[in-house]
Amino acid sequence: MQKLEPATLKSGNEIPMIRALNIHLREIGDAHAIMEVTVCELHSNYFGGAHGGLIATLVDTVSFFPRPLLPSGKSSTTTNLNVTYVRPATMGDVLTARSELIHMGRRMASITVTVKNQNDKLVAHGTVTLMVS
Repeated sequence: MQKLEPATLKSGNEIPMIRALNIHLREIGDAHAIMEVTVCELHSNYFGGAHGGLIATLVDTVSFFPRPLLPSGKSSTTTNLNVTYVRPATMGDVLTARSELIHMGRRMASITVTVKNQNDKLVAHGTVTLMVS
């Protein structure tokens, strides 16, 4: 198996999917990570607000970046993703997704995520389970 280089803010921000969506990795912490995106036309749904897929992508992606995971060079993959949408995000909203690593086992990691807007209002929350190798 090829050795995975530890993720950094720079390498995390070079992921093609998050670059395409204008998502930015802002912080890697010991048990958390933060990503941010400003909702624009690229992210719009049929009703003119943020597409739920953008929010689900935020929840999924930010879960990989607490220090014990990708930043430590561990390979992982999502085995479960659960997102609860609380309120719509509209054009111009700045969404901040914060992941918290709540359990790190030998093979599985459990993460909770909150997504808030610029007014600190909860937009969505979720849980992610990652298989870690």
